[in-house]
Amino acid sequence: MKPIAIFRHARSEGPGYFATYLERKALPWTLIAMDTGEPVPKNVREFSGIAFMGGPMSVNDPLPWIPPLLELIREAVRKDVPVIGHCLGGQLMSKALGGIVSANPVKEIGWGEVRISDNALARAWFGGIEPFTSFHWHGETFTIPPGGTRIAASAYCANQGFVVGKHLGLQCHVEMTAELIRSWYTGGRQEIDESDSPGVQAPEQMEVDMEVRLTNLNHVADRLYDRWITGLAKG
Repeated sequence: MKPIAIFRHARSEGPGYFATYLERKALPWTLIAMDTGEPVPKNVREFSGIAFMGGPMSVNDPLPWIPPLLELIREAVRKDVPVIGHCLGGQLMSKALGGIVSANPVKEIGWGEVRISDNALARAWFGGIEPFTSFHWHGETFTIPPGGTRIAASAYCANQGFVVGKHLGLQCHVEMTAELIRSWYTGGRQEIDESDSPGVQAPEQMEVDMEVRLTNLNHVADRLYDRWITGLAKG
């Protein structure tokens, strides 16, 4: 099988549990680091699937790699190569497919409940999963792009996830590990301290029951990833 391309946009926001999942399934993957200046591939058929991780930038920033990434997403959808996006990755997908990315009413940092939407596609992707606790770190959000269906929401963010065919865009971070969380709150302490948002937690709150929360989050990620890999391009 051709590898799954994982796009990293910031050194601190690697694939985390997503890579662990792929390795457990013996699915090959390759990292493409936008943060080190790697070029955007031109041929989506080099990959069985394409994944986008998070990042502190905005998809509306004038960064030279954003336009070719948006075109890569559109090309992947046209050629039936499945795409998955986490946070910034979901925002890239929304914008590429005709959605809008703008400031969320409330910044979300830390743990928070995500509700499953009441529709057939949401049930198909999440199975019997009830509302779950996910990790969040975002100040912007996406609209559901034309042809997409909302599959998740939260109290502070109406659009936590959408699907377009076999393609999945997420606002929340289901790929988290303890190492990622601690790295983020260490590097982002000033952003946390300066925020007055009700959706922002202190690092001490993020640490409460972290291992239990991560184990539960892994189960949610497994369900979503299990569904997503069924669409991987063959050959």
